[in-house]
Amino acid sequence: MSTPTPTNETELAREWRLEINMGTSEAPDWQLCPGVREFQPASEPNIEDASDYDSDGWAANEKTGQAWELSVTIRRKKSEDAKVYNTVHEAIRLAHFAYGAANKIHLRYMNRNGLPEAYEGRAIPNWQPSGGEYTALGETEITFTGDGPLTPIDNPLADEEETP
Repeated sequence: MSTPTPTNETELAREWRLEINMGTSEAPDWQLCPGVREFQPASEPNIEDASDYDSDGWAANEKTGQAWELSVTIRRKKSEDAKVYNTVHEAIRLAHFAYGAANKIHLRYMNRNGLPEAYEGRAIPNWQPSGGEYTALGETEITFTGDGPLTPIDNPLADEEETP
């Protein structure tokens, strides 16, 4: 009896899910950042030339640091019942204007289908409304600049069937 060949599917960009910790480090309260339209993570190593005469002419390199960034575009969400925006969006917006610890957002992002790719870190948000023509939808571009490590974590959605 032969083993069936697994079916391979192409991963979609929309498989990412962004969550913001609305609680504390001791008592996290992870909440979905709704309305994400574009999602672009980046993690750039700093590579320094480590060449010397002993390498017989071959270049040598050493990773001496790393930076990370997450760029997202969101569609702004508001309450239909009261004059308030989504609480996660507001936490990000207000952190953009703050300094010190209040300027840092504790975030995590993961594959929403439970695949093993997931990360967690703290970042400084840059909140920039997109504007546009009178027919445009309200969008905001956010760049999260990493403050400290971006740590691979176990995907918290790994045991769930599917996440909206």
